[in-house]
Amino acid sequence: MTVFDVLTLIGGLCLFLFGMNVMGDALERRAGGSLKKILSRLTQNKLAGFLTGLGVTAVIQSSSATTVMVVGFVNSGIMTLRQSIGVIMGANIGTTVTAWILSLGGISGDNTFIQLLKPMSFTPVLALIGTVFLMLSKTSKKKDTGTILLGFATLMFGMDTMSSAVSGLADVPAFQNLFIMFKNPILGVLAGAILTAIIQSSSASVGILQALSVTGQVSYGAAVPIIMGQNIGTCVTALLSSFGTNKNAKRAAIVHLSFNVIGTIILLSVFSIISVLLKPTLLNASASYIGIAIAHSLFNIACTVLLFPMSSLLEKLAIKLVPETSIAEENIELDERLLITPPVALERCNDLVHEMAEFSVVALKNGLNMLNKYDATVAQEIRSAEEKADHYEDILGTYLVKLSRYKVSDNDSSEVSKLLKVIGDFERISDHSINILESAEELKEKDMQFTPDALGELGVLCSAVSEILTLSYMAFINNDIKCARDVEPLEQVIDGLKIKLRDGHIKRLKNGTCSIEAGFVWADLITNLERTADHCSNIAACVIDASENNMNVHQSLRDMKTNDAYFTSKFSYYAEKYNIDSL
Repeated sequence: MTVFDVLTLIGGLCLFLFGMNVMGDALERRAGGSLKKILSRLTQNKLAGFLTGLGVTAVIQSSSATTVMVVGFVNSGIMTLRQSIGVIMGANIGTTVTAWILSLGGISGDNTFIQLLKPMSFTPVLALIGTVFLMLSKTSKKKDTGTILLGFATLMFGMDTMSSAVSGLADVPAFQNLFIMFKNPILGVLAGAILTAIIQSSSASVGILQALSVTGQVSYGAAVPIIMGQNIGTCVTALLSSFGTNKNAKRAAIVHLSFNVIGTIILLSVFSIISVLLKPTLLNASASYIGIAIAHSLFNIACTVLLFPMSSLLEKLAIKLVPETSIAEENIELDERLLITPPVALERCNDLVHEMAEFSVVALKNGLNMLNKYDATVAQEIRSAEEKADHYEDILGTYLVKLSRYKVSDNDSSEVSKLLKVIGDFERISDHSINILESAEELKEKDMQFTPDALGELGVLCSAVSEILTLSYMAFINNDIKCARDVEPLEQVIDGLKIKLRDGHIKRLKNGTCSIEAGFVWADLITNLERTADHCSNIAACVIDASENNMNVHQSLRDMKTNDAYFTSKFSYYAEKYNIDSL
């Protein structure tokens, strides 16, 4: 083997790893919506979790990515430790799909049909189609499809390049002795574990082993222990991702490691006994592409069959190895590990913004109630909600900005923009709840009262604000366009109410029925209520714009008010409903 063969081998390996990485990332993006649906249906049922892990890993072609996601889910509270065990076991079987795809490179024969099945026969066509999709398509989905095809063509080309480069090793005595040494099961497991830990992909390390098998020097006796070790090496990625997480997330990574280590110990013992006592001739036979794929699948299936009934014991072992501490852990609402799968990270952000919307709206409505009847317990709840909203805005804003830098679909990109805008509005609504609360407290502490006329007018404005809060909240939570379109007409009515209430206040000041001190509180109240309606308008406009992939909120609001029959009819309806002149 010459130095040029070594350079060719390195180039082939780089192309292989690059193609696998590119294809995996594109598969994750392309399957993003499906991943969200699958994971949202996850239940306490172990079998459902197992099938979820198998399906997701088979789609994204990476058990490492799946287990890192699982660690992130457990850390974020999306998934329990018990749920994660079935998903991890399923991922171990799902990752064997890659070896079967790569085994196509080992097809041989002179038949035209068989030749067409060889990757080097059809990958150029896939590469051409992928290039056309990538360069000419305008939608992100078609571009991702093109990237998948190009990634697959690249990894198969790298695989073929590696196989061609190492073919000369068949006559190198040192290479022959290397694989004779790996017939020692312990050394084989260590070699597989170290290689996989370095490249952090069991699928890639199995592919490299398949490429080396073309030399004819890789026997099944050496390949099987290496395959077992590869399953242990792939746990490194999840273990690294568990640093800085909570106890249950660390336990999920430990479950992944213990599952593979225990399975390897049991099956390696059985393998060694069979090797010593029965000495089957198959172990000395040269391994093939398809043979390695079969061995990889059988090992992972056998591990799952053995340990699936004992999943509760794996959970107890993980809890024993990572015990509880007396110090309460901080609840981490968002985990950067989820960013490796942007659609799932976005779904988590969406859930948290929904929570933020709920407690912000409830806080404002509680503030309105405090104007009629003060309650110290409710006052503390309002203040807690405002502090929580501040925290949510900080973590969500930072996280969504990071998420926006990842390559996501057009729809997901629009959703990120929408969430970035509405979190500011919901945070400001919570701020206004504090302002209204402080006005209520000032009235109580100074024993001030508004005139009956002022109370009647304020009641009308509070009712209108309460309704616009409900409409904007329902529009956002349910993505309800009809509710969203009802918000702006009501907001315009509230603007008019503010002017009328201000004029009425000036009249009361002139005739001496209202004190100047109470007037200051009155002015603060109607300003906060009107600005709350403005934020509701912004939220509704974001919902409408996101549905139309247009994030120009101000233009949308202008268009809505111009020559829009629906807007005109709803404005008339709300103007009549909240007519203070009828009081």
